[in-house]
Amino acid sequence: MDAVIYEDRKDNEKYSASSSENEKGRVSADVEVASVEQPEDEDEANASASTINTDDPFPIDPHAPVEERQFTLRAVLVGCALGAVIAASNIYLGLKTGWTFGASLFGSIFGFAILKPISTSAPSYLGGGYFGPKENNIVQSAASAAGSLGLLFTSGFPAAYQLGLLSALPSQDIGRLFTFTICCAFFGLAFSIPLRKFYILKLKLVFPSGVAAAYTIQSLHVGKNAAKDAKRKTKALILSFCFAIALKVVSEYAPGVLWDWHLFYTLNRIGWTSAINAESWGWIWEWTPAFIGAGMLTGINASYSFLGGSFLAWAIIGPIIVQTGKAFGIPADESVPGYMNYVSMSLTDPINHPSPRYWLVWPGTLMLLCTSFAEVACNWKSIYAALRTLTLSISEHFQRQRFGAEDSARDLDIVDPVPEDERVPLWMWAFGANFEHHHQLCRDGRSVWAKRRHYAVGFIGCESAGRTNINPVTAIGNASQLVFGGVGKGQHYSVKRGELLNSLSGMLALGAAEQAADMIGDLKTAHLLRSSPKAVFGSQLCGAIVSIFMAAGVYVVFSTAYPCINDLSYTTCSFPTPDVQSWRAVAVAVSSPTLPIPPSSGYTAIGLGIAAVLSVVAKYTLVPPKYHAFVPNFNAIGIGFIMNVTTYPLAMFFGSTIAFVWRRRAFGHYQMFCFAVAAGFIAGEGLGGIVTAVLTIAGVSGAVYGTSVGCPGGVYCG
Repeated sequence: MDAVIYEDRKDNEKYSASSSENEKGRVSADVEVASVEQPEDEDEANASASTINTDDPFPIDPHAPVEERQFTLRAVLVGCALGAVIAASNIYLGLKTGWTFGASLFGSIFGFAILKPISTSAPSYLGGGYFGPKENNIVQSAASAAGSLGLLFTSGFPAAYQLGLLSALPSQDIGRLFTFTICCAFFGLAFSIPLRKFYILKLKLVFPSGVAAAYTIQSLHVGKNAAKDAKRKTKALILSFCFAIALKVVSEYAPGVLWDWHLFYTLNRIGWTSAINAESWGWIWEWTPAFIGAGMLTGINASYSFLGGSFLAWAIIGPIIVQTGKAFGIPADESVPGYMNYVSMSLTDPINHPSPRYWLVWPGTLMLLCTSFAEVACNWKSIYAALRTLTLSISEHFQRQRFGAEDSARDLDIVDPVPEDERVPLWMWAFGANFEHHHQLCRDGRSVWAKRRHYAVGFIGCESAGRTNINPVTAIGNASQLVFGGVGKGQHYSVKRGELLNSLSGMLALGAAEQAADMIGDLKTAHLLRSSPKAVFGSQLCGAIVSIFMAAGVYVVFSTAYPCINDLSYTTCSFPTPDVQSWRAVAVAVSSPTLPIPPSSGYTAIGLGIAAVLSVVAKYTLVPPKYHAFVPNFNAIGIGFIMNVTTYPLAMFFGSTIAFVWRRRAFGHYQMFCFAVAAGFIAGEGLGGIVTAVLTIAGVSGAVYGTSVGCPGGVYCG
């Protein structure tokens, strides 16, 4: 799914930013950021109300030392290492829920926690020397780039393996995985530079995550309480990070006690026999720090909608379709009467004898597609204007290159505050784009080259991320699948060839949009902090190289430890892979000669898809903007249908409720610690997941040496 969504902020903590004059005047960004100088107490924090222009660079602090070095070895190494942690976490989290999270805030705070003490205590030859906000921006940018591209391995690639389109094991395709990822990485990296001038300097889009990172970095370095507040934030981050790792690893050896609480199974064992139905439908409580933290970041609209969709699917519609004979389960444990498995994905007869999980995939997928396309349609004017202006900007740029430098300063009336020697020269980013265009790294024939004409959909991701902080990369990928599914049928490709064609096209579009939007967000941070775009570009390049190998490598590790990720023959799996189910469903639907959809599922999908469209249209035409948070989020509802477990929506509901109450009761503490604690939880559990995968491969995991106490039927449930 998409990156972190910041919403439901206090009215007096809104920051507005001017849009371009040919757009809609001014747009508001509900972004909560740390103020430059922290108030002395909570009352003052609640009382402070200011509107900050997010367009212009921060004022220069006359008392701050001049940062002679921005792009440094220490910054790049620390940033890449932190980004690698997030890359590993994102593979884990993406396979669990379809959600991934950016590394900006994690890199900003943790990078400061590592480098600030080194800068003051170590000699210069060991990394000592002044560490300021601009170099902190380099750490953050390297971390952000290194932590991206995980969605490729939590959606398209597992779906391709499940469909038998690639080799039997990902480890046999490691070279292809690396080179395909390079295609996406180079595109996003190279085109982020020209898009900087367009989206940040001309359209003046907000990029809320970039603004939040900039204010976080500024608050760590500037202000009378900066040092004290930085220590408190980093301490909270480190403690939450270590707690999450420890809980994840230790709980593998007693999952029924420390991780999953099978409350309804316990009630069944003590006499309430019908409670086993709730256990069969997956209503289990899980102490997952990552998704409690995710709920703290995403807000109540997304998490409450997520739980609502899960309840509608797995507590109402699911039991109804089983009761009426539209879907069928299989016994989970013969020793426990009534204990059923409704989440198998057998495709023996998917139309006449589907499992509830298969039946529910289609309504969930159509809700995702309809919601995303409706959002695009409702914003067609701004998207059209953006694409048109971008085309004219690029055309005029190359015309000026031909006719001389005297017109270059005009540059469509865009004033670039960055000195000439700190800008990224044309040859540097054009080389990356040219390399990516001409080097045939993806060895899947002409179909890959045909997909290049559709890279323009990546601009939709940048536009959406800049305005709303939501990058609909999954919908962009699915849209590309639909387009090239039609191309495949027109070319009379075989079913397998068509599935491979639309899967690869979707992954190229998804990866390019994800990378480009992340890189532009980092350049927004650099713009506010007055950092050198050339230095940021260099750090992004280093981080992208780490991301290429880290994302693919971690995916291979998880696939080796948990073969069920790529094999549908397993009846249970620790990873629900909701994005994979959606991706595979679209690939099959657009390539098969007949739609493999149960009629009742198809009719339900159409009805809910129409409801999703009407909801989006109503939000933009009838509902005032201040009430948009109360409009159901059909993207999250759709994921609730596709995800075959309820533990994650419950955990996110819990986390967002904690954050909501925390913000209302103690806003000062919330502003100080919420992002740090949530980021530590997310990164810590993700890294703990890597540790448990390695333990599984080594044969010393909880499945071998752990206890099954608290697990249904006395069977290990880790």
